[in-house]
Amino acid sequence: MPIIKDFKTIPELFHIIAVEFGKGKDKPALKYKDKDKWIDIKYDQLYEKTELLACGLASMGVKKDDKVAIISENRPEWVYADMAILGLGAIDVPLYPISTSDSIEFILNNSEAVGIFVSNKFHLNKILKIKDKCKHLKFVIVMNNAEKSPDKGVYSFEDILNMGKEFRKENPGYFKDKSELVEENQLCTIIYTSGTTGEPKGVMLTHKNIVSNIKAAHEIFDIDETDTFLSFLPLCHIFERMAGYYTAFSCGGTIAYAESIEKIASNMLEIRPTIMTAVPRLFERMYTKIKRNIESQSEKKQKIFNWAIETGKEYQLARKSGQPIPVSLTLKHKLADKLVLSKLRERTGGRMRFFISGGAALARELGIFFEAAGILIIEGYGLTESSPVIAANRLNDYKFGTVGKPMPGVEVKIAKDGEILAHGPNIMQGYYKNKKETEETIKDGWLHTGDIGVFDAEGFLIITDRKKHLFKTSQGKYVAPTPIESMFLASKYIEQFVIIGDRRMFITALIVPDFEALKEYADANRIQYKDEKELVKMKQIYELLDKELEQFQKKLSSFEKVRKFTLLDKPFTIEDGELTPSLKVKRKVIEERYRDLIDEMYKGLEG
Repeated sequence: MPIIKDFKTIPELFHIIAVEFGKGKDKPALKYKDKDKWIDIKYDQLYEKTELLACGLASMGVKKDDKVAIISENRPEWVYADMAILGLGAIDVPLYPISTSDSIEFILNNSEAVGIFVSNKFHLNKILKIKDKCKHLKFVIVMNNAEKSPDKGVYSFEDILNMGKEFRKENPGYFKDKSELVEENQLCTIIYTSGTTGEPKGVMLTHKNIVSNIKAAHEIFDIDETDTFLSFLPLCHIFERMAGYYTAFSCGGTIAYAESIEKIASNMLEIRPTIMTAVPRLFERMYTKIKRNIESQSEKKQKIFNWAIETGKEYQLARKSGQPIPVSLTLKHKLADKLVLSKLRERTGGRMRFFISGGAALARELGIFFEAAGILIIEGYGLTESSPVIAANRLNDYKFGTVGKPMPGVEVKIAKDGEILAHGPNIMQGYYKNKKETEETIKDGWLHTGDIGVFDAEGFLIITDRKKHLFKTSQGKYVAPTPIESMFLASKYIEQFVIIGDRRMFITALIVPDFEALKEYADANRIQYKDEKELVKMKQIYELLDKELEQFQKKLSSFEKVRKFTLLDKPFTIEDGELTPSLKVKRKVIEERYRDLIDEMYKGLEG
């Protein structure tokens, strides 16, 4: 179903949904959990709080083109803050909750933010550390009312709402009037991408950039007011903001906020969502959990499970062939569904229509496995710089191992060197105060994505790797690391995987194992160990991983095969600077940090 009514800006969308569509409706716009109970927020409550917040901000002097930052986990207050800021014609600057004080200081100063919303005391303390160094910052608003501090310029959410009530008495209709003045070519948001090197760059997106992507999403996805979204990816990331928030909102869907990543499994059972945006890691974890559970069952149950999955795969192939499905296969599939497949679907709440996956490559095998169970994962591709979706699979036209076809209104072409270039209304205006990077990224109106890819014979786009990640072995062979790494991540014993090989004779890897799976293996095989450090050094564990790698890399070319590896005793983290906030590996940091271990793997074997 299309959007409820046409709109050109996010404030216009807000008014259409919260006032026109939501009037007298009993269904919730948003849901969140508080003390083990799900709380509904109706449309009139959403509008009232947003209007008061906007009026409160106006009383603090916030006006058109001012920048106001938000650092918070997903919660209704994120939406209130976002819609209030944008409704005043101001620009919001979302930050990752895991951002360090140094990173926040750079972003607040670079964006010239006049204020910032923080969710709690933890984030407030980060701001108080750097507040004096942020010359444009005038106020801090704490969403958790009980956690504000007596420091000058710090207010609670409630304080601003009360100020908004007074302001609205004097200025009735102020919020609506200001919202109507917002134009589609105005800046909507500045989103700082951390990148894997250098200082963060502020991506400037207009209302038109984002709205064009929302409308394109509606052209290819059948979403309507009966849909319920479970939101857990950070709202500060444009993927969740555009797909799981604005797109869901624009068709009158309900958005429920997951308590945390750890609680997603239980939240899915409680909310029973119909659509979710996710990243491949969620599916890898779900798959590992399912496999681990099956392996603990009797041999008979394992055989039934494997038979059911194979039947599911066979049925899906027949369904997509366009030919009539044989009666025998239909009956076989019904039995498989009753015994196994329906139980897998129940783990997602039993109503899931489809998942939308982005942020990284989804292993083809995972897509096929979940499809066999009747759980469809639609993979797309994009960047913050493209608001974000450039290409996506369709519900009735998809191919695993690809990111689908270009979005409506977006042109995609492949440069001579294999780089993916994109052009359309969703392409950013540039990087804030960074002309040099802007000119290097947008040439003749075409966004140079930095990704390498190809179109297959049917027009599906396949991403092979990041341009800067491609490396050449000393034998002159080019290697794309990401697809190889993604393949190994399907192993239940592997949590993180980074391959090394630039200007080296052969490929090696740094592996962070799945410690839970390793411990289970060690306990089952009576391998004695004190801690994880000792466990990864054990010969039996190395041999286990060696066999696992051997199985996975059978299809790789000889120059792509991992010849040696080292097991690490702790994961790569954002806090240690080894991952970006969107969980992408900072290869240079890792190669530098683990140089001694890497050199050890090549010792005596390279001249």
